[in-house]
Amino acid sequence: MSGHSKWHNIRVKKGKMDSIRGKTFSKITKELMVAARGGSNPEINNRLRVAIEKAKEVNMPAENIERAIKKGSGELEGVSYDEVFYEGYGPSGVAIMVEALTDNKNRTTAEIRSLFSKYGGSLGENGCVSWIFDKKGVIQVPGSFDEDKLMELVIECGAEDMIKENEYYTIFTIPQDLFEIKNTLEKNSVKTESVQVDMVPKNTIKLTGDKAVKLLKFLDILEEQDDVQNIYSNFDIDEEEIKLIAS
Repeated sequence: MSGHSKWHNIRVKKGKMDSIRGKTFSKITKELMVAARGGSNPEINNRLRVAIEKAKEVNMPAENIERAIKKGSGELEGVSYDEVFYEGYGPSGVAIMVEALTDNKNRTTAEIRSLFSKYGGSLGENGCVSWIFDKKGVIQVPGSFDEDKLMELVIECGAEDMIKENEYYTIFTIPQDLFEIKNTLEKNSVKTESVQVDMVPKNTIKLTGDKAVKLLKFLDILEEQDDVQNIYSNFDIDEEEIKLIAS
């Protein structure tokens, strides 16, 4: 799991669920709409399938999911969103990629650029940090499973790697194999906690103390921007320190 994903999950556990839940529903609705442009059948539209999985993980009502898909596919009238990607460096030289969905690209670009500048970062050209990340399918499994048995199954499935991080095993796949591996795991009685496509950093920057606080504050504010869908970063902060900062 990426550093930013850890930060997001810990924030949720620290009692900010109500405010995060509303924003999460809004972000997933946008993602469902954009994904549905590629077809309303998740069996042949992997991006839509991932978006539906995210919606189910946060208990979004089925009617909300269906309505968003119909808006995206043109069956119902809805706002048209453009995909925009931003790349740059945050405090302490940490690489940051921002995925946004917006109905006003000029406004969003100006706001993102201002946030980077205000918090000691710099927005760069496309490609300036994307080379640091690999696109991966990421599956999380509770850490209660026997590690040797799970590793054996993961290898048989054809997944690329598995690591254990505190309460979870994180399994990495190529994006195209994500749901095939998920289904195989579940057929073997392995419960999956989350399934997503993530940008996984090839290398990380270790941060502690004030530098860690400053970066996480910046990511918090960046995530609050209405058009921001996902943030990917290559920071490495110990989980205990993240929990302390979030408290």
